[in-house]
Amino acid sequence: MAPGNVDARLAGTVNVTNVERSDFFARMAVCDNQNMTVTDTAPSSISTDPETQLVNDALDALLAAHDPKQMDDVAFRGARFDAGLAWVHFAKGDGGMGLRPELNRVVDRRVKAAGAKPTDPSSFFMALAGPTIATHGDDSVKERFLRPMFTGEERWCQLFSEPGAGSDFAGLGCRAERDGDEWIVNGQKVWNTLAHIADFGMLVTRTDPEAPKHKGMTYFALDMRAEGVEVRPLRQITGEAEFNEVYLTDVRVPDACRVGAVGEGWRASLTTLMNERSAIGGGGGGAPRRGGAANDAVQVWEAMDESRKDAATKDRLMHFWVQAEVGRLTNMRASQNARSGNPGPEMSIAKLAYSELNKALYEFCMNLLGADALIGYDYSFRRPEDLDVSGTAHGLRYAFLRVRANSIEGGTSEIMRNILGEQVLGLPGEPRVDKSGPWNEVPRN
Repeated sequence: MAPGNVDARLAGTVNVTNVERSDFFARMAVCDNQNMTVTDTAPSSISTDPETQLVNDALDALLAAHDPKQMDDVAFRGARFDAGLAWVHFAKGDGGMGLRPELNRVVDRRVKAAGAKPTDPSSFFMALAGPTIATHGDDSVKERFLRPMFTGEERWCQLFSEPGAGSDFAGLGCRAERDGDEWIVNGQKVWNTLAHIADFGMLVTRTDPEAPKHKGMTYFALDMRAEGVEVRPLRQITGEAEFNEVYLTDVRVPDACRVGAVGEGWRASLTTLMNERSAIGGGGGGAPRRGGAANDAVQVWEAMDESRKDAATKDRLMHFWVQAEVGRLTNMRASQNARSGNPGPEMSIAKLAYSELNKALYEFCMNLLGADALIGYDYSFRRPEDLDVSGTAHGLRYAFLRVRANSIEGGTSEIMRNILGEQVLGLPGEPRVDKSGPWNEVPRN
């Protein structure tokens, strides 16, 4: 079986008493759906409660009037938004129905079964910008941006990090100065994924340099085609330039594009960041397979010559598969238990675990491949038009290189550990001397 053959399956039910434990876990990664345990489905009550019935009734009406197989995808997604089935946990009129967020899975499952196209990977940042605008934007901002964002007519990027403000995001210095009904923005942003194809950017600026650094920030929706916006590629280890740096020179941003109140950019940014960690920790979207990315290692193992296999390596493979499966089930449980639309700091657990597992897992895959891992990869420069944070869509060699970024993007693993210690476990915070004084008096490089 070739390592890239994702259709490889084992038939029948595995009898755990007849195989070694490690071999059982490795092979379970490629079992058919009919052998999945009850943990792969939502509780039985989900099909009978009143909120689920509301969603199913709305879906029945949507699919009766709009056949996704016969419609343009943008038009179908627009009809879905109008029916409140874009984000069911959003308010009515904002593409939602005011219901619990786990019911989005019901919508996704049914529209997929009806023939709807999957969400364009280049729309990844919809999962960040959508909740931020729905939570902090006024009615005019929500009306302007949410629908074309969901339909895919307008794609987004994130403009947070700066050369001097990465992990210390609140130390950013990109300035926005009020000029009547507009703001004049000057500064530089960096590590901006897919900024080269984005129509709008989630821009956080410094509007009051005399306020403490967390208080003087304001959040905007930036037109990436506006005069004074320059996007330059940053070439990565993969050979591509998925990342960019963005220069802003006297860019005029209408106050009507402000998300949240002046000086409240930190609060709005936290919503973006929590949803980013949730999206990355969940594997970048979609419905993960049992065992998640560890299935890639299983396929390499099964393609190996028997003479190269040993019990110690099989045991490591089993541990990777178990770790990935535990992460998948934990994310499912967190989603089912959610009672509000925005995740909390606990999603830093998923993000941290996902990042560290991916790096170790694909290094393991390269070791299994041996010398073959060194060939068959194209390092030529290219500018991608989609996003795959796991890297699995482009093969094992690409994944090995791409997942190195997982422990940096969306908050470094070091920052995730700080968040878990302080906000989840309640441990004392690190001593800080820069939180209460004016931002413009804080020493910077």
